[in-house]
Amino acid sequence: MNQNFTSTTLTDSRQAEATTVSRVIPTYVYATVFASLCIAVGLQWDISWHMSVGRDGLFSPPHILIYLGAVIAGLFSGIKVLRTSFWGSKEEKSQSIKFWGIFHGSLGAMFCVWGAFAMLTSAPFDDWWHNTYGLDVKILSPPHALLGLGMMMIQFGAMISVIAAQNKLGEKMDARTKSHLQWMYALSAGFLLVMVYTLVSEYFFLNMLHGVLTYQVAALMFPLFLISISFASPYKFGATKMALIYTFAMAAMVWIMPLFPAEPKLSPVFNYITRFQPFHFPILLIVPAVAIDYAIERWRHTNKWLLAGMLSLIFVIFFTPAQWYFSEILISEAGRGWFFGRFSWPYFANPDYEFRFQFHPDTTSHGWDLIKGLLIAVGIGALTSRVGLSWGNWMKQVKR
Repeated sequence: MNQNFTSTTLTDSRQAEATTVSRVIPTYVYATVFASLCIAVGLQWDISWHMSVGRDGLFSPPHILIYLGAVIAGLFSGIKVLRTSFWGSKEEKSQSIKFWGIFHGSLGAMFCVWGAFAMLTSAPFDDWWHNTYGLDVKILSPPHALLGLGMMMIQFGAMISVIAAQNKLGEKMDARTKSHLQWMYALSAGFLLVMVYTLVSEYFFLNMLHGVLTYQVAALMFPLFLISISFASPYKFGATKMALIYTFAMAAMVWIMPLFPAEPKLSPVFNYITRFQPFHFPILLIVPAVAIDYAIERWRHTNKWLLAGMLSLIFVIFFTPAQWYFSEILISEAGRGWFFGRFSWPYFANPDYEFRFQFHPDTTSHGWDLIKGLLIAVGIGALTSRVGLSWGNWMKQVKR
């Protein structure tokens, strides 16, 4: 009798906790993080589709998943904006941002609505572009640029929605709500990092990873996001968790995609395949992320320009040797198995390409050229790190 009563009480307590979390964290926040996941997975799937099947029409399965993310983010965020604008109390409107004269909503919801409009507008535009100029004559065509901008806006909106909820609740959060928001922050940031990496992935092909340009591009892009996420995070190891989500999301696609059959449908076919070819194995951003989190935790209140220089140096010192020597493993015979996915090769590429499993000499740096290039990378990273600190400081204050 007592055991049944205790069990019932515990069950009711857990249900009450779950209900409290769902009430404290708006539904649209969960929806936008899920939409960001759809975009990240759909994007990787779409690249794999192009490598394995060829360029396809508007309603290919990866495209449907990407646009599903747009619909979910736009619908849930739009309902939130409309409810606040026309049925919300004065207090709710005062805690929101006013835009276009009559609408009130959170900053994250606004970004998601705009991103959804951009993505859904790009769909018929892309279809017209194909009918007029052919099937994806250019990868970075105007409709694709609009689509990419919309995807990033939704993913950024998801992250801002989570951080705003964290900042607004502050110390009022119970442990369960704090845990939910902590991982939603890591998830939304990690999915955004997948998108950022994909945008610059042409500089991270395996045979280029002994060239200094790769590490200069890395210093230009990644400290901005790692540092801003770490600095804005109310929890420890914000950048580390972001990098973990990025690593798992990228690696999971490498492991899962080859499980499904695929064959080329467009010519010319130089490399006949029967399985989906996965995209890149994740680069080792987890290594500098851990170091950056430790540095920010210790020197958070240091002069921001000095801190930016230190963080840039930390990024280059930790990331460069880690990725440099890891790339030697990847390009060796040991890296060609299923785990790293380095067997992957597009159907339209020559399988006997001489630099498929060796570093390209035109992009390989040695001696003084390498040292000089890495010093330039530190300088570039110092500027982006400073922007990242300012961005992170701004995100810490977002409550709307």
